[in-house]
Amino acid sequence: MNTVTIIGTGTMGNTIGALLAKGGAQVEYLGRDDAATPATGDIVVLALPYPAVAGVLADRKDQLAGKVVVDISNPLDFATFDSLVVPADSSAAAEVARALPSAHVLKAFNTTFAATLATGVVGTAPTTVLIAGDDADAKAQLAALVTAAGLDAVDAGALSRAREMEALGFLQLTLAAGEKISWTGGFALQH
Repeated sequence: MNTVTIIGTGTMGNTIGALLAKGGAQVEYLGRDDAATPATGDIVVLALPYPAVAGVLADRKDQLAGKVVVDISNPLDFATFDSLVVPADSSAAAEVARALPSAHVLKAFNTTFAATLATGVVGTAPTTVLIAGDDADAKAQLAALVTAAGLDAVDAGALSRAREMEALGFLQLTLAAGEKISWTGGFALQH
């Protein structure tokens, strides 16, 4: 059985945890300030807003070594909501990978809203979780949990594809914030 630690107890953290539990994982939840409590999962999901990620990584670097670490953040400028705050040739996930060189870093869940993860649909299409990373086994492990929970999982390629995923997540967030789409909608992938 997979064990998953969700760091972050907001809507996305709780929704992802419920999804992965439905897929057969044993899930534990930690708040971002629970640094004294170790993350014991084989998979650790950073269900955090981008500005909180660096502090959590600094506190937990040693305990995340060797684990599958999933970054769900969209590194947008929360003050202006008009741009990403990572360099054009990088991504939040790449920053996580640099901070955790011995972890197996994945990018996932950033192109879906909590509502579409919970319902399993975007409109009439199944919710698809895009997964990018450089470790095929880590991607397969996460994809197996996602598909066991009834959603689609698509291998989006190497971790370098996280940049495009973050741009897509940013676009989706700005459309929803601008009331062009609903928070129960988003982009669907037909395959």
